[in-house]
Amino acid sequence: MDMSAAEIKRAASAQPHPSSPPVEPNGSEILVRCLQAENVKFLWGYPGGAVLYIYDALYKQDTIEHVLVRHEQAAIHAADGYARATGNVGVALVTSGPGVTNAVTGIATAYMDSIPMVIITGQVPTAAIGLDAFQECDTVGITRPIVKHNFLVKDVRDLATTLKKAFHIARTGRPGPVVVDIPKDVSQKTTPFHYPQSVEMRSYNPVRKGHGGQIRKAVQLLLAAKRPYIYTGGGVVLGNASAELRELVNLLGYPCTNTLMGLGAFPASDPKFLGMLGMHGTYEANMTMQNCDVLLAVGARFDDRVIGNPKHFASVERKIVHIDIDPSSISKRVKVDIPIVGDVKDVLQELIAQIREAQARPDVQALSAWWGQINEWRKRECLSYKNSTEVIKPQAVVEKLWELTKDRDTYITSDVGQHQMWAAQFYRFDEPRRWINSGGLGTMGVGLPYAMGIKLAKPDADVFCITGEGSIQMCIQELSTCLQYKTPVKIVSLNNRYLGMVRQWQELDYGGRYSHSYMDALPNFVKLAEAYGHVGLLVEKPSDVEPALREAIKLKDRTVFLDIRTDPTENVWPMVQAGKGISEMRLGSEDL
Repeated sequence: MDMSAAEIKRAASAQPHPSSPPVEPNGSEILVRCLQAENVKFLWGYPGGAVLYIYDALYKQDTIEHVLVRHEQAAIHAADGYARATGNVGVALVTSGPGVTNAVTGIATAYMDSIPMVIITGQVPTAAIGLDAFQECDTVGITRPIVKHNFLVKDVRDLATTLKKAFHIARTGRPGPVVVDIPKDVSQKTTPFHYPQSVEMRSYNPVRKGHGGQIRKAVQLLLAAKRPYIYTGGGVVLGNASAELRELVNLLGYPCTNTLMGLGAFPASDPKFLGMLGMHGTYEANMTMQNCDVLLAVGARFDDRVIGNPKHFASVERKIVHIDIDPSSISKRVKVDIPIVGDVKDVLQELIAQIREAQARPDVQALSAWWGQINEWRKRECLSYKNSTEVIKPQAVVEKLWELTKDRDTYITSDVGQHQMWAAQFYRFDEPRRWINSGGLGTMGVGLPYAMGIKLAKPDADVFCITGEGSIQMCIQELSTCLQYKTPVKIVSLNNRYLGMVRQWQELDYGGRYSHSYMDALPNFVKLAEAYGHVGLLVEKPSDVEPALREAIKLKDRTVFLDIRTDPTENVWPMVQAGKGISEMRLGSEDL
């Protein structure tokens, strides 16, 4: 029987057809898939011509939230703040040329503080590289001194593996920022997608486990100490080793100090904590550092702001044990006796285990005498200040903020200057990753972008940015970003109408010649905050500080800018001046 035309068509459609080849993703889609494979939730960036294919790929997905900042520097800072608060790799995206150069300060800030980040940068097409194309710059060359590593991807087939390497390098060993430079044609070309489960690099194998023999030597030295001291830095926070540090200090009963970057690793409320040490550290922390006989340094680098003059520091004989993931940090500024290269968490765990197994115990009598000396130093009460009912003292603002938020889930960011030091001295951090500031590079303008990044990661937490009227203006346009992405942070501006730390140095070392440190034409910050859609509060009397802070806390879903007019003559004490030793401190104006 002959089939009708309709039956023939139906039969033909029922026959299996050779399957069409799968559509290969382009470089931009591969990038997005790689970020998804790394479980990236937030991406801070700013579009431009070289990254438009990437932005097109971002438009087509909904698992990664892109945050449009108002300046590329803020994109890096916000991703940096997110990484500091969470321990995850922060990711940012900028275009070529000025996009990259605007990002440089943020990259250098993260590099100096060893923050895990991956920065995606657009680049002109590969054929145009080196020809002075529009918005071209040598990204690899410019960023080489301020990154842990950088890549220029010239073949789309290398993109996925390169990104896997970038994330691996950023988060392992001593963390740091990694730049991946992607030419526009690479983001457009297609190739099959495969994201490797792991990568191996012959030239990059960071050590995790400390040398057992060195750890045994350290145990013997620590248990035989008469005047021991435990000095810890940001490496304890970055290495998530706060629990191990606390166990070690409590096991031994030894005094402990944190650097500016290490605050919160050991609780400030514990009597064994001597406060921050260094240039603006406490008298007892610095005197203990200079006079100890055995020093255990963990995840710290003996930088100039901590030990002052190296010759003065070396003038007292002591034995030093130094634990660090980065071998280049050991004996870099101070010669140590027992170097231990390894992950601080792993090394501290082994150190604790060996101390528990050891037959020897700390010398109780010697330790008691040592604590007696430390408590004598504490009697100087070096952080005391004269409060006032007439003018707002900045220290009092920070103390009141701590009092109101200490029992809440609170994160404190700061910019750089006097307000940063007052925050470090008077906000008593009991937990790690709650104090977010720029230590190594000392970058003004980070506070607000840091706060934005943290608030996205921790939406239920209170996030306060302690800043000054100078620093806040460097990235103040990000108030617009706060509104768009609903990140209700609280800005506590200690407004003394000066670049305060510059003014302090000019008062002490330059004969009171205040060259260009006075802020002569400040905006009305209350109206400015309101113009951006936020709440602005002017605080001019000491009695209004607490009500204003309470109001800011109560306005949970609003960004609040507190313009707090503080005493313009107040200085940060104690202070170790340039060229002086760590124990050669000025404790106040009476030392001038």
